Amino acid sequence: MKRLDQQYDKVIIDPKKVIKVEPGVNIQDLKHPDPEKHQLVSFLKSAIRLLGYLALPFNLTAAVIILVVSEVVGIIEELV
Repeated sequence: MKRLDQQYDKVIIDPKKVIKVEPGVNIQDLKHPDPEKHQLVSFLKSAIRLLGYLALPFNLTAAVIILVVSEVVGIIEELV
């Protein structure tokens, strides 16, 4: 079995994770998530979700719509 440095052009070792870069991939071209935007969208999703759960005893239809919107925001959160 080949060592990591023989399999890939560059191997970046972080104490928490190992990032394997395929041969010929420019590491500067890789998109990194913005942690501040991710956190902001996450808080927004949580607030919408709480609103949906609070609406459950009063209006089931509105609660379901709000919870579906929170899931859409969750998808957007993963793309930020």
